[in-house]
Amino acid sequence: MSHTPNQLDEDFPEMAERMHALKTSNNRFARLLEEYNELNRDIHRIETRVEPTSEDVEEELKRRRVRLKDEIAQMLTGAEKTAGEAGPNNRERMDAPRMRGGM
Repeated sequence: MSHTPNQLDEDFPEMAERMHALKTSNNRFARLLEEYNELNRDIHRIETRVEPTSEDVEEELKRRRVRLKDEIAQMLTGAEKTAGEAGPNNRERMDAPRMRGGM
């Protein structure tokens, strides 16, 4: 157990510029970062016994942090579509089965 909280800039040092750009241009990404940092602080306080809690609660918070981190990583690597690209009409087309032979 470390006595310092896990920071995203340490996990993705090569993505520092992209992280800053997304944080200032993408509200969803900014909210995810804020939620991750808040959750990360809570977990750190639990791990250092500043705010003790049950192991079940601690493990659930850690699972949530991993899910957030995965989503942030997807956005950093460009795997996540922007809001304009993933609109309802485009999503329907992306989810529709592709037909062979072209249309």
